Amino acid sequence: MSKILIIEDEEAIADLEKDYLELSGFQVEIENTGDKGLAKAMNQEFDLIILDLMLPGIDGFEVCRKIREEKNIPILMVSAKKDDIDKIRGLGLGADDYMTKPFSPSELVARVKAHMARYNRLVSSKQKTNDIVEIRGIRIDKTARRVWVNGEEKAFTTKEFDLLTFLAENPNHVFTKEELFREIWDMDSVGDIATVTVHIKKIREKIEFDTAKPQYIETIWGVGYRFKI
Repeated sequence: MSKILIIEDEEAIADLEKDYLELSGFQVEIENTGDKGLAKAMNQEFDLIILDLMLPGIDGFEVCRKIREEKNIPILMVSAKKDDIDKIRGLGLGADDYMTKPFSPSELVARVKAHMARYNRLVSSKQKTNDIVEIRGIRIDKTARRVWVNGEEKAFTTKEFDLLTFLAENPNHVFTKEELFREIWDMDSVGDIATVTVHIKKIREKIEFDTAKPQYIETIWGVGYRFKI
């Protein structure tokens, strides 16, 4: 459940906003002063903050500035002040939106939902992780095209990387040299499948503790190779 903090000194307004937001499925907390609101915003995790401009103690401008120094969550500033200069200043300090009182609670809920959806899309896009394959001490980062063996990074050529990754992603499957050649080199073998053998040898030199007794890429005599797990 998404969590919202309302920092608002007018208790009736804060309670009304809280009721509408909770009816829309949000968890809501309220603070009535700038210093308490700032402390809670900095020490707890919220998904959005509704911040009144005129607050006892620390005003909304200062609260906004300090929150924005540490966090990127959406801040929706509200105020009875209609002057453009206040709106410009609030947005300039990092507020994501500015609503002038009075406003309808339904409009507030709609804006909250819009800002949270936008923020979640942004966070999701930034949190895309690299595509990783990990098997018994071997870590293959497909996105960065990097390989670590027992924590030590090893350098691979393009085809060595492609061949290792293909085998590791299809463990315990026996592939003929012809199949591997077609898959990695994207062509039918025409008396050139020896290149597969050469690449397997080079890969083993980089990943195996003892190439004479391979623990990862196993030779199936008369057939081809398979990656053991």
